[in-house]
Amino acid sequence: MTTDRPLMVSCPRCQAETRYHPDNPFRPFCSQRCQLIDLGQWADESHRIPGPPVPPDFDEPDTH
Repeated sequence: MTTDRPLMVSCPRCQAETRYHPDNPFRPFCSQRCQLIDLGQWADESHRIPGPPVPPDFDEPDTH
């Protein structure tokens, strides 16, 4: 069964209904603004994936 109704989803940022379709370059977001706000939150670490803390010497090369 096919339907002509487009798949509608809520924008993860503002909750506005938006069309989830390849012709929406910002999907799943409703706009470039919401997409960039979300990217900024990842960049400044407002959004994080839970896990154990990174050890302080993680970036240091192994000297052994």
